[in-house]
Amino acid sequence: MDSDVRPTCGKGLAANSVLPARLADLMSARAEVLERHLRALDLTDPASRIESDAYAQLVRVHRDVARALEGLAQQMAGYRDLPMGRHDLKVMADPEGQLEAFQRFVGVERELLGLLQAKLDQDQTLLP
Repeated sequence: MDSDVRPTCGKGLAANSVLPARLADLMSARAEVLERHLRALDLTDPASRIESDAYAQLVRVHRDVARALEGLAQQMAGYRDLPMGRHDLKVMADPEGQLEAFQRFVGVERELLGLLQAKLDQDQTLLP
């Protein structure tokens, strides 16, 4: 089998780097929404100043998370040519090991998909 087509752990990491990359985009987009909201606040109003401080902090944290996720995505993508090490197939197939962790991951993906669909439906109602 051609080594470029043969699945490896490194290729799997690279292929899965899209998730943290898209999550980084999502966090960056949310930061921009929050940041633009700040422009609407009347800072002569004490409540608006408190809101401004809260939003500014959330913008910073969203941007930090986005940078961390983007770095993670780049690191994962960079492992594409990682040499394939020897694996203990019994450990990989252990129902209480790798398989259980992967099943949990898929379950969280499913929940996230549902959450994103519901959030998308709700957010679209706010668009003109």
